[in-house]
Amino acid sequence: MSVKLSTRDEQLLHGQHGEAAQMAMRILVRMAEVQGAAEMMDVSQAHIDGCGLLSETGLEFAETLAAKGGKVCIPTTLNMGPLDLQNWRQFLPATSRNEDFAAKAIRQAKAYTDMGCIPTWTCAPYQSYLTPRFGRQIAWGESNAICYANSVLGARTNRYGDFIDICAAITGRVPKCGLHLKQNRKGQILLRLIDIDPAIMRSNYFFAILGHLVGSLTEDEIPVIEGLPVDVSSDQLKALCAAAASSGSVALFHAIGLTPEANTLEEAFQGGKPERVIDIRLSDLQKSRADLSTAKEGDDLDLVVLGCPHFSFDEFRELARLIRGQREKGKTLHPNVKVVVISCQTSYALLQRSEFLDVLTDFGAEITLDTCIFHTPMVPPDTKVIMTNSGKCAYYAPGELGVQVAFGSMAECVESAVKGHVCQKEAIV
Repeated sequence: MSVKLSTRDEQLLHGQHGEAAQMAMRILVRMAEVQGAAEMMDVSQAHIDGCGLLSETGLEFAETLAAKGGKVCIPTTLNMGPLDLQNWRQFLPATSRNEDFAAKAIRQAKAYTDMGCIPTWTCAPYQSYLTPRFGRQIAWGESNAICYANSVLGARTNRYGDFIDICAAITGRVPKCGLHLKQNRKGQILLRLIDIDPAIMRSNYFFAILGHLVGSLTEDEIPVIEGLPVDVSSDQLKALCAAAASSGSVALFHAIGLTPEANTLEEAFQGGKPERVIDIRLSDLQKSRADLSTAKEGDDLDLVVLGCPHFSFDEFRELARLIRGQREKGKTLHPNVKVVVISCQTSYALLQRSEFLDVLTDFGAEITLDTCIFHTPMVPPDTKVIMTNSGKCAYYAPGELGVQVAFGSMAECVESAVKGHVCQKEAIV
């Protein structure tokens, strides 16, 4: 199937806008052919996930585009990188292997910024800079950000994986298909929350548990959730999106009365009927929570990981409140436990202007920026048990880090860090 190209597409394809743009356009046209797209379309913004240095290929691809004169033609933000560029020596032992890794990370960062990308270095771009508006066509990478952009903001993006994302940023074009088109955003499965106590749905950890369940139930289909409260915070929706995109491949969900394209069931299903209906009850949430832990209550704890996706300023505020509560009881961080909080420069700048930073650092929490627990080798090799309030981190940690994981609320994470063992008292009942 041939792809209809505009005059500018043809110019890009034939090298009239430079070698890098030609290379990028060739890749995009081939992708359009594979996806069966009839034509290309404009996007007005990009978010790059291919900057994590997961392989030598990623570095080579970025440096090749930069050397060929590649420049982004739309506002383009960067996902978290492979290390905290300013403070990496604080988290990595001084070995030749780590020095080599850092040198490559710095080279890759330079390649992307040389191409005009904005060094946001965050997996939660929707909470920091250039948040896209409803209906805007964008090309975003990073699974949780894709889900948030589509579901919460009502922007339109497909899943743009490594290297396709920067090609879209350089050309401003993508194949016209998938979730860019209204007819493909129609809900498919109805998930009904049945007899769930409203107090439970106000708790932050409920949304990570629900997201994990939604992903496992629907995989890559488009779920419609009925029964969520409308006064939901950005951090709660962030937790839902991250967990759903991890346990499944959810790129878009509709929550009735909450997300932009789902004021009613009829609107969410575009006048049609759900293919199936699934009732979610308390017992389903209890099982979902249990699925997120491989460690047990009382197990010795080595590491608490917070900020997956990146911590917001509001989450820093909540963490400081919980730490103050422990300090008022005369409690301090257990000597055998390390607490790592991962965030971005934007949230950290606000933290520095507040009184919360001293509370966190006096407690012993270590704050790292711009990276991810799964990308930077910051977990000590003797770590056996970690605890997190992130459904995404809990889902990936056993396989990615080779550890046992305990999932809990932020309050449970802080209490466990003080006691030195896993405490999971805040069960859904």
